[in-house]
Parts: sequence; C-alpha cells; structure tokens
Amino acid sequence: MDALVVSGSPHVHADQSVKKVMYGVVYAMIPAMLVSIYFFGLGAVRVLLVSVIACMAVEYIIQKYLIRSEVTIFDGSAIITGVLLAFNVPGNLPTLILVIGAIVAIGVGKMSFGGLGKNVFNPALVGRVFLLISFPVQMTTWPVPKPLFAAAITDAITGPTPLGILKEGLAAGKTVQELMPQLPDYVGNLMTGYQGGCIGEVSALALIIGAAYMLIRRIITWHVPVSYLLSVVIFSGILWLSDPTMYVDPLFHLVTGGMMLGIFYMATDMVSSPMSPKGQIIFGAGCGIITILIRVFGAYPEGVSFAILIMNAFVPLIDRAFKPVRFGETVKR
Repeated sequence: MDALVVSGSPHVHADQSVKKVMYGVVYAMIPAMLVSIYFFGLGAVRVLLVSVIACMAVEYIIQKYLIRSEVTIFDGSAIITGVLLAFNVPGNLPTLILVIGAIVAIGVGKMSFGGLGKNVFNPALVGRVFLLISFPVQMTTWPVPKPLFAAAITDAITGPTPLGILKEGLAAGKTVQELMPQLPDYVGNLMTGYQGGCIGEVSALALIIGAAYMLIRRIITWHVPVSYLLSVVIFSGILWLSDPTMYVDPLFHLVTGGMMLGIFYMATDMVSSPMSPKGQIIFGAGCGIITILIRVFGAYPEGVSFAILIMNAFVPLIDRAFKPVRFGETVKR
C-alpha cells in the first residue's frame, strides 16, 4: 500500500488554487498601492518595486542554488511578501536597508522554515520588525505626504505620525483634548490617507475596499478581522470611557497606524493563523488586546506588527486546543 503523503499547509477545501488566492490578495492591495503613490509619489514606487523584486530574487536564489527545489517565485507568495514589506516601511527608506529587509523576510521568515505553507511567522512582519529594531532612525523618519496634482501646503520633508504625536504629547503631560488640534481629522485625512506613516497603512478606506474584495471572493473569512476589530474597540473603549483625557477613542486606533493593514492583510495569513474558526477568533482577539496594550502602555506608538508576531507563536497551541473532531471520533461531553 502506498504511503499517504500530506503536503504543507494551508489545507483549504475550495475550488481555488494557491496561485489564485495569492494573486487575489495582490489585486486587493491595488487600491492601497494607488493611494500610496498618490501621496508619496516616486518614493512609494521605488519602495514597492525594490521590495517585490528583492523578495522574488532572494526566493529564487535560495530555491535554485541552496535547497535545489522547484522554483515557485511566480505563485504570488513572494510578491505578496514584497508588497506587504513595502507597505510596512516609510517611502524614504534607503534601498540597501529595504533589500536587507527582503533578505530577512524571505530567507529567515519563510525559506528557513521550508517555504510556503511551513513558516510559523508572517514573513513580511519578520522583515519589518527586524528593520525597526536594527535601523530605528530610518524606519521612523516619515516623509510628509504631498498629494499629486495639488500645491504643497508645507515645505517640511519629514514629519511625525498621528500615533507618534499622541504618544509624545501624553508623555509630556498633555491631555488628549490638547493634542487633538494637532492631529488630522478622521474622515478627511485619516480615512483617505493624508497622514504620515508607512506607505501602505495610511489609507484605511483603500484597505477596507481591498478587504471587501477578499471577503466577497472568500479569500479570507470574517473570524480573524471581526474578532480583532471588536477586541480593539472594546478594550480601547473601556480605557477611553474610564479617562478620556489620557486615552483616545476607539475610532482613532482603528484608522491610524497599521491597524487596518494588519487586521485584513497580515493577521489573516492562512499559514501563520489558526485553522479552526474558534481558534481564529481567539487569535484575532489576542492580536487586538496586545496591540492596544503596546500602543497605550508600551514604548512604541504602534503595536500591530509585534501583536501579530506574538500571536503567530501561539498558533500551534491554539490549533491543538481547538482542533476539529476527526471523522468517526466520539465527542467527549
């Protein structure tokens, strides 16, 4: 009798191939790409191209010359890692540093575990956190967004992010109400993308449009995003209601930083998130709580990347606790 060979995860019963799913995610990120180019110009184009090309090149070299396996750089997974890594860095990041991030993301975060379907952590976040720790100045020097076809309203080259303004102001003893006039308005700027930050995280609206496409196409399910959103709203809402002078409202957390990018595009990664619906809900809730803990009480103004990576480490335990019942197995009551 022939041995049963089981390929690496993800194992999804659907009429879609891995390639279709991967390129579906790429298509979903197009609105955010266009917004990043609109606000950050050629800097965003450079970062996107360098990141994608570097990620594909690193994966090709490793597959071709190191592990001597089938080359799969056109299945879309390396492209997604490249785009997500670019989305998680500022548009003025030096090219060499970006290439280093791509090497770490693909070489360490993905291929060291065996390639697609075997990585424990989200590769793009591995690269991003490595760069943040190794090159903190370059990774936190934010270009001021200057919309194309519009007169520049400032001569500044770099500026702070809304989360940075809030964190520094509260540390200086100011209240939320005193800091609000310095922050962009929620609808006109934060939702559309007119704020400082990483190129792919600035427009919550563009990211939501892409997320709706993925949900409609059933590329992702609702479990992780909804539980992530609800945990952020509930936890930050409790803090806000307890002391609105020290804690900002939940909507601010949702539309600033990498929240929407993390919720819909990185926490939902099939490989590094739990398999069962119950496990995905626990995973998303944990991501949301850790994100707010870091944002409010931690040293970093942002917390999405660290929260997702921390919960990635718990995925094997979550899968073990909420694994589905095998066919024919008796359920213990």
